[in-house]
Amino acid sequence: MNQGEPHPMTGQYFDSPVPPGAGWPGDPATAATRRAGDPEQVAALAASAGDVPELDARVSVCRACPRLVDWRESVAREGRRASFAHEPYWGRPGPGFGDPAPSVLVVGLAPAANGTNRTGRMFTGDRSGDWIYSALHRAGYAEQPGSRHSGDGQRLRGARIVAAVRCAPPGNAPTGAERAACRPWLARDLGLAEPTLRSVLALGSIAWDATIAAARALGWQVPRPKPRFGHGAQTGLTTGDGRRIELFASYHVSQQNTFTGRLTEPMLDAVIARL
Repeated sequence: MNQGEPHPMTGQYFDSPVPPGAGWPGDPATAATRRAGDPEQVAALAASAGDVPELDARVSVCRACPRLVDWRESVAREGRRASFAHEPYWGRPGPGFGDPAPSVLVVGLAPAANGTNRTGRMFTGDRSGDWIYSALHRAGYAEQPGSRHSGDGQRLRGARIVAAVRCAPPGNAPTGAERAACRPWLARDLGLAEPTLRSVLALGSIAWDATIAAARALGWQVPRPKPRFGHGAQTGLTTGDGRRIELFASYHVSQQNTFTGRLTEPMLDAVIARL
């Protein structure tokens, strides 16, 4: 009988994708967690999530986008990178990670097929994660300068990481419909963070656009015309009670940007220092 593969940190065996409530480090869900099967259910379950743990649990079992469900699970079963072939793959949406009452919210694009889709934690286990966690560590937000596996002791203080799209998409390119379906999760993240939130860092133009759309969905005021994305761009989002939250932009920490020098560590550090 196939017992799955051992988790790199705990040694516990898991099937791929990992069933909710099976004991994976940091799994926010249980077998009883309510799951969305279409965009309308995403909107309802996001809006009714009472706190961050409940939101993360519901995100982590979402099945609203058939193309993304098929892709993330096929990678987990048959499409693993050779270097991770003997590890279990999370194969589910990536829940948020970090401080549940953050002053800074970091918004990425989507989980990587062999990163978050493998480890179950945002920006964990790939080179993009090496960049963002190192930068957050230098700025005092992250306890460790890297993050290789769930359960490795990484903690964030005053910061939380989420994504515009919560499932790994083929070619790192979610469709417009998939981005729209996922938007209520981000809107609820913004709403739950609002009492303590000071600033948002959008990594890439998709995250920038998604944050602005989610803010508008909450009824927050956003400058018009829509502020343009660019590395180092900054604009203000005004909440319903009139409080200003700063939105900052950085090029995404993708290998395409970091290997070519389009994004350097000093460039990323300079934006994070302004948060």
